[in-house]
Amino acid sequence: MKAFLRMVLVLLALAEATAAGAADFATLVAALPAGGYADRAKVVRELGLSGDGRALKVLTALAGDDLKVMADGAVVIVYEKTGAAVGAVDGTDKGTPAADSLQRIKLNNAVRRALRTATGMLTLRDPDPAKRLSAARDALRAADPEQIEALDAALAAETDPAVKTVLAEAKAAAVLKSGEASEADQLAAVTLLAQRGDEAAQAALAPVVNAKDPAVAAAVKKALADIAEARKLWGLAQNVWYGLSLGSVLLLAAVGLAITFGVMGVINMAHGELVMLGAYTTFVVQQVIRADAPGLFGWSLAIAAPLAFLVAGGVGVAIERGIVRHLYGRPLETLLATWGVSLMLQQAVRSIFGPDNRDVGNPSWMSGAFHLGQMQVTWNRLWILVFAFAVFTVLLIVLKRTAIGLQMRAVTQNRAMAANMGIRTGRVDALTFGLGSGIAGLAGVALSQIDNVSPNLGQGYIVDSFMVVVFGGAGNIWGTLAGAFTLGIANKFLEPFAGAVLGKILILVGIILFIQKRPRGLFAVKGRAVEA
Repeated sequence: MKAFLRMVLVLLALAEATAAGAADFATLVAALPAGGYADRAKVVRELGLSGDGRALKVLTALAGDDLKVMADGAVVIVYEKTGAAVGAVDGTDKGTPAADSLQRIKLNNAVRRALRTATGMLTLRDPDPAKRLSAARDALRAADPEQIEALDAALAAETDPAVKTVLAEAKAAAVLKSGEASEADQLAAVTLLAQRGDEAAQAALAPVVNAKDPAVAAAVKKALADIAEARKLWGLAQNVWYGLSLGSVLLLAAVGLAITFGVMGVINMAHGELVMLGAYTTFVVQQVIRADAPGLFGWSLAIAAPLAFLVAGGVGVAIERGIVRHLYGRPLETLLATWGVSLMLQQAVRSIFGPDNRDVGNPSWMSGAFHLGQMQVTWNRLWILVFAFAVFTVLLIVLKRTAIGLQMRAVTQNRAMAANMGIRTGRVDALTFGLGSGIAGLAGVALSQIDNVSPNLGQGYIVDSFMVVVFGGAGNIWGTLAGAFTLGIANKFLEPFAGAVLGKILILVGIILFIQKRPRGLFAVKGRAVEA
């Protein structure tokens, strides 16, 4: 009987405070256990509208089933790990009450929805702009008419332009869902959401497509059609970006192969393992930095890149001097020998590092993403694209502006004539193989940021690398550039319709048909030896 009278008194106090327009925080918290689910949801909404900084902690505890009622009627927050209790209003220590002396505050779906809404409204007042922006986006998705008052208050107090824009859009979505605003206000809300033009705007407009007001319904239909068209265009742009991203990876993996295959005519089946060595070099560099100089982690890739070039390039020179140079003119034996080297390199890495994937971290400047319109661009993919073009530019300079580049081009065009002119073709072969292998090591540095670093890393790129080289024209790095990005974009446009595996098969069939018409690829290397 006493408990019933206490509940009645609390509800009466809450009703009086609400009627006065300023429900006291302590009264609201005390009212949470009282009444039914509808009453509880109403109290939760009042706490959300209160703007009191303490309310967020109370509502979070209620959502996590950590808000309890003691035998004397006090509402407390109980910490699950220790069992200690503190007052929900003032945070005073309430000791460690027995579990059977505490009463749960029950929730249903309506109360949970009210909790999410109230928590979002309170987060709109958070000092951190990022949290306010996240809360504003949640409010936009919820489109709850009961939040209009809170959104108005948040808009009036907001100073960050980005947050203010999303708050206005969230209010527009809530206004449309309520259906009680004037025609002018509803049309303004439709216009604002149409300008946003993304999936969230589409979700907010779709439920009111059959609005009672004909003008509003027509505006919503037009806005949805415009948004669908815009999203289709942005989807195409996103696919192009994905294709460029894949193309940059293929370019890094294939350009070194294009050099060795074009100059020497060697089918190097160990090329993928040289890429793998570059990735493991990055792993080792990061492990050393983590252990001895964690402050340099942001520079780990800059340190790893030249080391990966030297490690992979050195292994490449050793392969050429130890095996490949004895097999010139015997392509089948060269293919089998380099395939055997690839197996040995894989096993050596398994023996040293183990068969499991290794963790290679992203420096802070390669982490996260940003939005370009409605297209998401990740920083690691963007920097890999920049890195690929930088490597390509440096390679062009080496080939066009240095003595070794001149000798490599001479050997490519006419090996016998180059030898007669005094060029040491054996030395050029070794340096060429080393250069191509070193670039494969640089590809491994880039791939370590987007793929699993394991002994099988290179196997996933060797076939694609050969396809790029053959399609672009063996020995022509401009052809490799064109081939990499053409195949990358084509692959990403085929994947949504055919799937990843079938898409790659279709690409392979297309290359086979293309090679039937142009056996030397997109850009054939010119020269007497080649023409012969």
